Amino acid sequence: MNKKIFVFYPPSRLYQRGEDRSQGNVEDSSATTIRAPNDLGYASSTLKQKNYQVKLKDYQSENLNFDILKSDFEKYAPDVIFMSITNATIYSDLEIISELIKDHPNTVVILKGALFFNPDDQMLKLLPLENINYLIGGESDFVLADLIDAHFNNKEKIKDIRGISYKENEKWIKTDFSSWEKDLDNLIFPDRSEINNKLYIRPDTGESQATIITSRGCPSKCIFCLTPTISGTKLRLRSPENIHKEIIECYEKHNIRNFFFRSDTFTIDRRWVERLCNLIIESNLHNKISWVANSRVKPLQKETLVIMKKAGCWLVAFGYESGSEESLIKIKKGCTLEDNLIAAKYAKEAGLKTFGFFLIGLPWEDISHLEDTKKLIYQTNPDFIEIHLAVPYYGTPLYELAKEEGLIDKSVLGKDYFNSPTVGTKHLSMNQIEEFKRKLTLSFHLRPSYLTKKFIESVTSYKVFINYAKYALKLLKNNLPKKNSIKF
Repeated sequence: MNKKIFVFYPPSRLYQRGEDRSQGNVEDSSATTIRAPNDLGYASSTLKQKNYQVKLKDYQSENLNFDILKSDFEKYAPDVIFMSITNATIYSDLEIISELIKDHPNTVVILKGALFFNPDDQMLKLLPLENINYLIGGESDFVLADLIDAHFNNKEKIKDIRGISYKENEKWIKTDFSSWEKDLDNLIFPDRSEINNKLYIRPDTGESQATIITSRGCPSKCIFCLTPTISGTKLRLRSPENIHKEIIECYEKHNIRNFFFRSDTFTIDRRWVERLCNLIIESNLHNKISWVANSRVKPLQKETLVIMKKAGCWLVAFGYESGSEESLIKIKKGCTLEDNLIAAKYAKEAGLKTFGFFLIGLPWEDISHLEDTKKLIYQTNPDFIEIHLAVPYYGTPLYELAKEEGLIDKSVLGKDYFNSPTVGTKHLSMNQIEEFKRKLTLSFHLRPSYLTKKFIESVTSYKVFINYAKYALKLLKNNLPKKNSIKF
């Protein structure tokens, strides 16, 4: 009998569990929506290829409780559990696992997440991992099936599987975390037949939106980002032809018309972008699909954005981060304030909407740095914004810096971009930073010019109007004045 594998996201608040670099808190965001569980989809497709039975379920996105999870677990009686965790939910995730398998001690438990990329012993000691068999911190889609094979058939091979931690005499042993799969075209497409695709939507229209991973790795050196650590510093691009095939499969097999092209550096290779866009333009998909992508502000050519628009791109997201030249230098962003402004100008001239990401609360920042970022927000004037609090995640240079400055009050575990573990900066309290963020978020969105623009965009479509209203209410809810608000 084939082994049964249960892959799932547990009941919790909404987080971007499948994206190891950016496990964002969706509920506390402004216009962000939950994205499809591609890590589970990849797991399902690779496991099925080796004739394992697979059950896939996203309990958090379906808003299902633990009792339903428990019932499903008992009915399915899996041999192996594979679950994706986030830094912010790790303690509740482990509690769920403990409760789930307390009467089934022989169930093999595998956890996956950026948190487990080459973890040090001190961090592991902070976590109740007695019920866990394996931790995957590398690329789970390339190693999961091999790990399960080795566990049941030849445990001597476990030590040769890269990017994992396993137990030996109650001690965690780490394997090679320094190598990555070079050819991403070898990935089997995520098993979207097991995914409830209607749950993952384009934020304005509410239509189904698939996430397609177009690359991994990042040559940049931003001190707050985990991507170079968990995915390598070498950019690994899927071929445009392979990506195009996945788009066609989504369109023809799953009736999906909207896409998020997942890449930290989508526009870094102009010729590669043009090849992909031309494939779309020259195919039956032209004028039938819409998509969004992340982009660095440098290198970037206006012509790249123009052809992206022609190929169906409607929004590009920029990590502007800061309006302070000092902060841009210190976080090693590799761009200037002028580069930020030029990228915003190019996008608008190409007819693209923009999503701007900003970061405040870095160790050295005072009120002048925050005011500089505020100025940049108004200058770039994105269609959507997200202001994050700087979180010094384990494994980043920012963590070491915050630690040296004595700014980390408690463990980073259990924290996210809206719930920072620091006491603030060297000059500002966390209360001051949070209050600045709250007021800026409200003032930006409540401008008459912004409200008028969004009203005009939404009145032609009932669905867009409803979704804009929904996000507006969420934004207001998340940014209501708190008691004892700090005044500057």
